[in-house]
Amino acid sequence: MAHVVTPLDQPSNYKDSQARVDRQRQNEMLSKSTTLYIGNLSFYTTEEQIYELFSKCAKPEDGGGIKRIIMGLDRNTRTPCGFCFVEYYTHAEALASMKYVSGTKLDERIIRCDLDSGYKEGRQFGRGKSGGQVRDEHRQDYDPGRGGWGAQAQRAEVERRREVEERYADAQEGPGAVAGGGGDWKETEVTVPEGKKRARSPEDEGDNARTGHRTRLDDEMEAERM
Repeated sequence: MAHVVTPLDQPSNYKDSQARVDRQRQNEMLSKSTTLYIGNLSFYTTEEQIYELFSKCAKPEDGGGIKRIIMGLDRNTRTPCGFCFVEYYTHAEALASMKYVSGTKLDERIIRCDLDSGYKEGRQFGRGKSGGQVRDEHRQDYDPGRGGWGAQAQRAEVERRREVEERYADAQEGPGAVAGGGGDWKETEVTVPEGKKRARSPEDEGDNARTGHRTRLDDEMEAERM
């Protein structure tokens, strides 16, 4: 059965692309590591929440405990971007967290824990082009816990809106543009030159006929009342 079920404290095959060590040396470092990489966090999860959860696997009575927590930050905005590092005092505590915490929920998200070869200054920043994590750079789904749409999808939407606004501006300023707003219209007074009368229109004829008809009706009604 041990050959069928993968041990819960087994580290993944992930290798930091910026680490200057080979696979064998990395495995040696992981076998003694006290550092965990925590992924799939919400941008809104706090350091206090992380400490509370991971301290459940700490053993201060045996000289252990959480040494420090390093929050992952957006490289540009310096705001949390969905990952962190948790350093324990002992390797056994790190393995216990992989067994019992990895795959559980924090802030309604299933978090992932993996042994890390060791934190170095600079690794707290996202490596995506937009400053966050690479996974959020290419993500096509909407994730409210991780900033909404992925960075590329957000840039595409901004570009689409910019093009729409430019087309609208060109339509407003170009030939045959539609007047924008009632304030642009002014009532003009038509002046008729002296000695000339405006030609009668069919509407005028209709108005006179209706006026004459109303006058006859009024006379008849007045006669009946008398």
